[in-house]
Amino acid sequence: MSSSSIATVKRELLVRHLEAWAPAALHRARRVIYAHGYADSDAGVSAEAAMRVLAEQSDLVRGRELIMVATGDDLGAIDPRLKTISAESGAGAGLAVHTISGGTDGRLPVGLKAVGAQRVPVLGFLDASGSMPPAPATVAALTAGKPSEMLLVLPPGSSADAYRAGWPLFTQVELADSEEPGELLVYATTAGKSLEGFKEALWSVDEFAGVRYRDPGDPERHLIDISLTPHPGPLRRELLSHLAEAGEATVTELRTFALTETVYRAADATRVLHTLVDAGTVTRRPSHGRLGGDVVISA
Repeated sequence: MSSSSIATVKRELLVRHLEAWAPAALHRARRVIYAHGYADSDAGVSAEAAMRVLAEQSDLVRGRELIMVATGDDLGAIDPRLKTISAESGAGAGLAVHTISGGTDGRLPVGLKAVGAQRVPVLGFLDASGSMPPAPATVAALTAGKPSEMLLVLPPGSSADAYRAGWPLFTQVELADSEEPGELLVYATTAGKSLEGFKEALWSVDEFAGVRYRDPGDPERHLIDISLTPHPGPLRRELLSHLAEAGEATVTELRTFALTETVYRAADATRVLHTLVDAGTVTRRPSHGRLGGDVVISA
């Protein structure tokens, strides 16, 4: 079961990401879809938080459609609460919520198709930390959007490999409150700028007692405090390991590696590369000048 602190971190990440995603998506398209799976997993608290963020977009919704599709085992108690928030927003028919009971695996793909989620901006949030992980087909249904994004939470000890198909950009982080494996938070998107935005939100959430991050790619499983300037140790190890395999890579390639294959941001990679070069741990070509994107770093 999730600790209350981990649940709070997940909810804040969702809210922060929605606050950035919804206005941008509404400027881009006339119909926007937000899908919330397992909406009854925390008594609907996260679903209500998401609905409030959507309700705050009332000025942008006029003349457009902002639709929330919520699925879960039984949403009988949650449905009126979500629809009350929607009705009180002042957004009129432009903001709508559709709740579908009967399980997320069976209902989410059907619900997305019913509301016309093909080739429109789609963001999905599926917190399966307290249940069986979703079928890959359920997650793949979100890729019908253009662009599409996903936040997926899996139980401790899970692997996210089965969910990579269809997502060109895919990253993951453990949310841990002990040395034991933590819940696995996966973010996937078809847009590079969205990945950068998620990483900024990841490190800017308020620090909650006992909750830290762990990079699944770090062989030493180092726990990292949530901070705007995170401890660079795991990233240093992963960059050196990557260089040992590749032999050499440009700064741009290493920044991309950090962004997509670690919990860190591209800017964190630049800072670590400066320290590695200054210490003589790696070499650079050319040997002098600014550490620009085309500079080649060698192990």
